Amino acid sequence: MTIKAIIFDAYGTLYDVQSVADVTEDAFPGYGDIITQVWRIKQLEYSWLRSLMRRYQDFAVVTRDSLAYTLRCLGLQYDAATFARIIDKYQHLALYPDAVAALEAMKDKKLAILSNGSPDMLNALVRNSGLDRVLDATISVDAHKVFKPAPEAYTLIEEVLKVPPAEVLFISSNPWDACGAKSFGLNVAWIERVTPEAMALACVESETVAPLTMFKALRTQMDELGVVPDHRIHGLSELPALVSARS
Repeated sequence: MTIKAIIFDAYGTLYDVQSVADVTEDAFPGYGDIITQVWRIKQLEYSWLRSLMRRYQDFAVVTRDSLAYTLRCLGLQYDAATFARIIDKYQHLALYPDAVAALEAMKDKKLAILSNGSPDMLNALVRNSGLDRVLDATISVDAHKVFKPAPEAYTLIEEVLKVPPAEVLFISSNPWDACGAKSFGLNVAWIERVTPEAMALACVESETVAPLTMFKALRTQMDELGVVPDHRIHGLSELPALVSARS
């Protein structure tokens, strides 16, 4: 089946969520790494918990609540201005270096984001990064009030773009998202940015495991969920060739 639409996850796939580390370290010297990792872990956890509890709040609320949790559990004092400055970074996340060239090479396809992000967060991020010039749509799960990897979230692709799952290639670097999309019935390419060999090496290089290493162990390796993506690539730069081969 010909691929007519290529759909990207946003956070961690097109945009580097680790790029918040510069503002967290600036606000709390010596704590930037641990804040960055705990914040992201709790952000994801809260999205899944809220879906399971059927107590949906959009991703902007989830992001604020998970940062508040992180700072509280680390015993860090802050004022409203500092908190707002850290949160604002989510509207200015760094694109992965190969993102723009990869998208521009596939402009003959429908290109869109499907993200857990709230509409305001996503629209600001896409505009600030310039991707609004190449994307056909920015789709937020907020329309269905449930977070990925719930199947209802992925139905938004066909609803918005009018392209059936069999003609969609979904791209994510998040293993849980790749598994969710595959379970739903999409064609899936997973970006494996940290290989198992690199992960194993990082875990034995020192007596203590650094926060970033722990995050990579929890969030970058393929999950054991009974489904596997159709394709495994190592960066967005490999995507145009994959799409060309599929076509």
